[in-house]
Amino acid sequence: MHHFLYVHAFLCCLSVARSFCPSQCSCVVHGQIDGVGSRSVLCSDPDMSDIPLNVPVDTVKLRIEKTATRRIPTEAFYYLVELRYLWITYNSITSVDTGSFYNLKVLHELRLDGNMISIFPWESLKEMPRLRTLDLHNNRISNIPTEAIPLLLNITYLDLSSNKLVTISSNLMDIWPPFNGAPASANTAQKVVLGLQDNPWFCDCKISKLMELSKMTDTPVVLMDVSLTCAEPENLAGVLFQRAELDNCVKPSVMTSATKITSSLGSNVLLRCDATGFPTPTLYWAKSGRSPVNNTVQESPGAGIRWSILSLYGIMYKDAGNYSCKAKNVAGNAEATISLSVAGTIRTTRPPLSPSAETIRDTTFTLPTDIPDSAITTSALPKTTTLSPIPRKPKSTPHNVQNSPSRQGKIIQGGETSKNGKASKSVKDLKIVEETADTAVLLWTADGLANDAPVKVVYSPYGEDDTERTVESSAGSGKVFMEGLSSGKRYSVCLVAKGSAGGTDPCIDFDTLGNKGSQLFIIISVIACALALPLIAMLVYKILALYCKGRSTSLDEEELEKESYVKFETITMKQRTLNAHPTELWARRHTRESERMLLCSRSSIDSQMTYKSDSSRSEYLC
Repeated sequence: MHHFLYVHAFLCCLSVARSFCPSQCSCVVHGQIDGVGSRSVLCSDPDMSDIPLNVPVDTVKLRIEKTATRRIPTEAFYYLVELRYLWITYNSITSVDTGSFYNLKVLHELRLDGNMISIFPWESLKEMPRLRTLDLHNNRISNIPTEAIPLLLNITYLDLSSNKLVTISSNLMDIWPPFNGAPASANTAQKVVLGLQDNPWFCDCKISKLMELSKMTDTPVVLMDVSLTCAEPENLAGVLFQRAELDNCVKPSVMTSATKITSSLGSNVLLRCDATGFPTPTLYWAKSGRSPVNNTVQESPGAGIRWSILSLYGIMYKDAGNYSCKAKNVAGNAEATISLSVAGTIRTTRPPLSPSAETIRDTTFTLPTDIPDSAITTSALPKTTTLSPIPRKPKSTPHNVQNSPSRQGKIIQGGETSKNGKASKSVKDLKIVEETADTAVLLWTADGLANDAPVKVVYSPYGEDDTERTVESSAGSGKVFMEGLSSGKRYSVCLVAKGSAGGTDPCIDFDTLGNKGSQLFIIISVIACALALPLIAMLVYKILALYCKGRSTSLDEEELEKESYVKFETITMKQRTLNAHPTELWARRHTRESERMLLCSRSSIDSQMTYKSDSSRSEYLC
């Protein structure tokens, strides 16, 4: 009897608590939902300064509007386990704690518009796994952190309009179609509504995907207002996204060295891809769409260019598959795929019967179940195949390109034996052309071999056979491109052809460009200097000769001027005297300047005239 009374009292208290409504709010009970009443609570008292703590626990919709509330404290609604709609709009909220929305597991709609929130606790979205509507418009939010992007994946209505967003991460656009890479049929199932208008956008490559989205029609992502405009830079201020043209913004483009590669079991494989775009894209490798693959090397030789090499050492059957090289920048994504197949058989060895022989026996093996049949090529071995020892190639004096003694192939495929009797089937005239610092082209002539006969080019640094690389081709192609070489290094390359005669494979040595290019540059520089120095010396000599000649001419002119002045004198008659010497009839006197000039001018006219008189005699000398 006492237990019954306790239970009755508890139910009465619970019913009172469920029906209690805060004094500053109004509560309304709507119809029945699964046999339970749906309660809505509205709190709109302008004098309310705190979030009410005594809201009925069965509340499904809570609206706190136009109050003086400034803060949403931690665990403010943790007891409202049935709350589905929470509207805290047009208040004075400036602070939202990280744990403000704790335990709201069934919340479907959260509206915080019309407040003064500058930092929103995006990590709190983890407490609301069923949230689909998030309204934050008309606040002061200026950034969406990268950590928040995965938490917005399930949001179908996101309103961030009338905030202070200047840019958004391109990764945010990647979670929605058409940028998420999902098939078009899957994207049409659900629409996503975005409100991003009335923000001071800085139009550059970072928001290029958003600008591209504004130009699209009939997409699963719908913009509330497609008339988004640029606020900066100055040359794009006020320009609509649909009409804005961005400079230096290019989506990535990826190109691989090959699309399909078949390599022998246990060999080393290098996969390379090159990407272009601006800004310079980042590269990463993934196998069959799974997690990224390590053992990669990448480099950017210049702006807008990047290459990457994936190294696979001692490949096994499990390494076969599709390898994707993916490039990404803020303007977009791109990828290219290389299909790798593994061919060969597993070998076991036993001690040879003699030092010069090695016996290969058949071995039964089971392929891994996770490798597709199309990716693996096997070839059967004969019951017993005897291999001769492989002679080592003697080192020779380095030079640019020279033929070296043929060496025996290191790998003999199943069913392949030497046919000495068929001397007409061979590969000859190996030649290296177009060698650069890291690439070279090998040419050959197939004598008697079918055009589709498979050949294998094996090349490695000279004397380093453990790092050899393999490229497969056909005999009719006549050439193969080798890349990934080191500059200024000596290489050996051999051509292994099935069905060739003689049991030996032709080989050739060559050097890549590098140090020799520098030596050639030095030689050319020395020759140029040797030719230029005599010319410079001759020019200096001419200049000095002209200078000295000029000084000599000026001195001669000065001496000539000094010596060209002649003192003119006038000869006149002296009066005869008795005591004078009878021979001294003439006397000299100095003439003035005017008289000298007059004499000089008269001399040209009177030089041929002589005037005589009894009493005097005149003569003009100049």
